[in-house]
Formats: sequence, C-alpha cells, structure tokens
Amino acid sequence: MSDPSNRPRNRLLLALPSSNLKRLMPELERIPCERGQVLLDADSALGHVFFPDSGVVSVVAVYADGSIIEMATIGREGCTAVQAIFGAKSSSVRFLVQIPGSATKMSQAAFTRAMGSMPSFRRLMYAYVQAFLEQVMVSVACNGAHSLKERLARWLLMMRDRDDDDALQITQNLLAEMLGVQRQSITNVAGELERAGLIARGRRKVTILDRQGLVDASCECYRLVRSRVAVLLPKTYT
Repeated sequence: MSDPSNRPRNRLLLALPSSNLKRLMPELERIPCERGQVLLDADSALGHVFFPDSGVVSVVAVYADGSIIEMATIGREGCTAVQAIFGAKSSSVRFLVQIPGSATKMSQAAFTRAMGSMPSFRRLMYAYVQAFLEQVMVSVACNGAHSLKERLARWLLMMRDRDDDDALQITQNLLAEMLGVQRQSITNVAGELERAGLIARGRRKVTILDRQGLVDASCECYRLVRSRVAVLLPKTYT
C-alpha cells in the first residue's frame, strides 16, 4: 500500500504512532466490502485481519439451522482481530458486511509479527479487545432488559456512528435478523420512530432525521458503550 491515496482510514490504525503505521504499510491492502459479503466465516481459518475504513461489519453467531443473530458490530473504530490476538487459528463467528464500504486487509502472519515487535500496536489491540468485550457485554444485558424500540434506536445510532451519512443502507429484514425478532415486530417499532419524526423509511434504507431524539428514545446502553469506549480508545470513536 505505497500509494498515499490508499492510506487506511481505519481509526484504530491511524491511532498508531506514524512510525509504526509506516512500517505496517507494505503489509496492508485496501479492499472493497459489498453488502452481504462474508469476510470470515465460522469455522474458517483466520488467514487475514480486516480493519474497516468505512461501512459496518456485524459479528454474528451461526446456528445449525442456518439462522444468525448479531453479537456485536465493527466499524472504522475497530477490526476483526479479537480472536487472532489470542492466537486462535480459526473463527468461531461470522464477520458479515452489513453496510458496504471498504476495509484494510492484513495477513494473519503480518498481524502476529506486529503484535510481537511493536509494543504500541500490541497495547492498542489489547485496548480494543477490552472495548469490544464491553460492547458485547452491554449488548447481552440490553437484549434482556430493554424494549425492542429502545434496542432499535440504539442499534441505528451505533450504525450512524460508523458512517458519514444519515441515510443507512439497511432493510427491515436485516434489522429483524440482526436483532433476533420477527420482521413484523421491526415494522411496528420502526413505524413508531417514524411517526415521532426520528427516522424515515425508504427502499432498502433508513434515514435518521433527529439524532438527539433517537438518543432520547434509546436505552442507556448506547451512552454507556460510547463513554466506556471513549476512555479505552479516545482516538478512535467520536
């Protein structure tokens, strides 16, 4: 990745000291990420680590009947390396592109070398693991404690935080799948948010009209995750 125009936009990589990022550049490759693309599948070898530059990747559990449910999301503040950091050889989850964009790809071998030879890189990755686990733990609690309307508002806000556009390229079918509910349930609660003037629904997209109103409609989990990540990764999450 010697072309300056290919410089990564992933905030985790950009939080590294410039000398470290320069050392990593030959190991990095920019790739497009299409909606529905599987970057890594459950039970597949961890051949690469992906650092999203734009768009959103969902971390999903895959069940025997083929159904999936989202456990966490990764945007330009993170990467797919949580398992690789601890030396895993294969993935136990699927990394699914939810909102299209691009990512910076790094081989597992190069990632392992960087973990061993760059203390600043290693510290940053461990901080990211902690932030990622905070998100997962809060999400688990949220699913049991809060209403679908609150959860949907939180989920839309998290997607918006990883994008530069209020128009999110997502469908109600996808929302239902990610939140683990029936499509009709999503239709009902999204309709409530729309009637309140917080969002507008269109073909394959949801547009946020009133971000602060959506924050007020969401549960406290959204603010909790943002505050915790801001402490752990102050340069990567806005």
